[in-house]
Amino acid sequence: MSLYRNSAYHSDVTMVEWAESNAELKGLDVDSLVIEHIQVNKAPKMRRRIDRAYGRIYPCMSSPCHIEMILTEKEQIVPKPEDKVALKKKISQKKQKLMTRE
Repeated sequence: MSLYRNSAYHSDVTMVEWAESNAELKGLDVDSLVIEHIQVNKAPKMRRRIDRAYGRIYPCMSSPCHIEMILTEKEQIVPKPEDKVALKKKISQKKQKLMTRE
């Protein structure tokens, strides 16, 4: 596993933990929280430089992002009503005539 995947995983986990703690402060039930919406947008790149030997300078660009996460409480599951009488599928007149001939 590469370094980037590992660090991205840890930042995602910490974002969810922060969202849970914010929900606790607002008085929501943490066990029934569901991620309703999540969005990641690009942020402006940050420029730095790395000084190297013999007077050389390498540019170093970081690629930050803005993460938006909306959590909601999961509603109770309502049982699905039983199926009503199945509706007949509409058939064209040509197909009806062909079916009566057979």
